[in-house]
Amino acid sequence: MELREISMENFLECIKLSVSDMQKGFVASNMFSLAEAKADGVSVPLAIYDGDTMVGFIMYDYDEKERTGWISRLMVDQRYQGRGHGRWAMMEVIGRLREIEGIKIMRTSFAPENSAARKLYTSLGFKLTGEQIDGEDVCIMEI
Repeated sequence: MELREISMENFLECIKLSVSDMQKGFVASNMFSLAEAKADGVSVPLAIYDGDTMVGFIMYDYDEKERTGWISRLMVDQRYQGRGHGRWAMMEVIGRLREIEGIKIMRTSFAPENSAARKLYTSLGFKLTGEQIDGEDVCIMEI
């Protein structure tokens, strides 16, 4: 597996990825996420590939002033869920953030009803803070 930049060659493939109807309220669309990354100028949007097949999307950023990484998006297309792609992508991004000198914590968030995300994030070492942002439960990992 590998993470690849979003380019004009894979842009359409990325925005066609989708979660099941039941999960649509859990994560912003990839099109919205790509627009957000363009607008904020700091987010790093990446496609998750298994071989030559794009299976998902992840996005993160680093706030230098706060010394905080934020994994703001993770989605795996409904056709490829349950195969470890999300866990692998999270571990890869966690590793990239850990390489940043001075980083103190990483954050992510998820819809409270998204039990799969809760289970994944806590199994990776994230701790719930009790805080909510935009209706999502926030969790942190201290470095």
